[in-house]
Amino acid sequence: MAARTITPIFSLMTLGYLSRLRGALREGDERVFSSYLYYFGLPALITVDLAETALTREAVGLMALNLAPMALVLVALTSAHLVFRFEGETFYLLVIVASFGSLGFYGLPFVSFALPSIEAERLATLSVASINSVGFIFTVLVLEAYTGGASAHRKVASSLARNPLILSILAGIGLSAAGVSLPVPIASSLHMIGASTSPVAIFMLGVFLYGRDYSSLRAAAAISAIRLVLLPAVAVAVCQLFGVSELRRTVMVLMYGTPLAVSMIVFSERYGFREKTVSSVILVSSLAAGVTMNLWLMLLEIVL
Repeated sequence: MAARTITPIFSLMTLGYLSRLRGALREGDERVFSSYLYYFGLPALITVDLAETALTREAVGLMALNLAPMALVLVALTSAHLVFRFEGETFYLLVIVASFGSLGFYGLPFVSFALPSIEAERLATLSVASINSVGFIFTVLVLEAYTGGASAHRKVASSLARNPLILSILAGIGLSAAGVSLPVPIASSLHMIGASTSPVAIFMLGVFLYGRDYSSLRAAAAISAIRLVLLPAVAVAVCQLFGVSELRRTVMVLMYGTPLAVSMIVFSERYGFREKTVSSVILVSSLAAGVTMNLWLMLLEIVL
């Protein structure tokens, strides 16, 4: 199992990194891959998977349950902040790390490698639809609070209205709720485009990691533990408490074990928020997640 996930992930990341190191790609080329995934690959995958998923009461309940681990961790971080009064900027960073995981660019590819089935892919898509939507809103709100924005709600609404991932989630849910089946040629095209998401996302991550200014890697490792250790552990507890099936539990734990979203570097630069620290957390969590997510897989299979 580990070889099936670690080998393709690190091979593609290494190829992406070497493409920059050897000059095959230049600075800024990663934006092409990012734009393709952001505007085409992920929206196609999310739209067709949600459109073909029956939004039963059980599915909607699972989407709601997906939010529980993040909510519990955010409550714990807020309580710790109120008790120990650590620096506000540090608190903002921890909240962002807990909220904004790379579920689409890293989680979906990992699940497709580790659990190659349509059902697992759809469960992962439901996780993206619920966790990423709420996490994106939290992240923008926190960054607006950091900069003292007085109209945060308007900026969040504007961002959501223009976000292709949010729009694709709404489109997929709308088609499913209306009982509309996509014509076979359109569904096949969307599946074909969506299938490119996994390899392109991981390759792009390697391209992205080259040439960044990294610092305080030890602190970044400690912060990364929120995503790689704490959130998956809370997800396991939630699944045990509610008697979630084995496949659903595995997908939820893996999706919560993803690294900090790569797009956070764009937000950190835009808002002037801890750019070096954010880059370091993305680096450490992205490299370590290939190992920790496999450890969670082994733990779920052997112990739980």
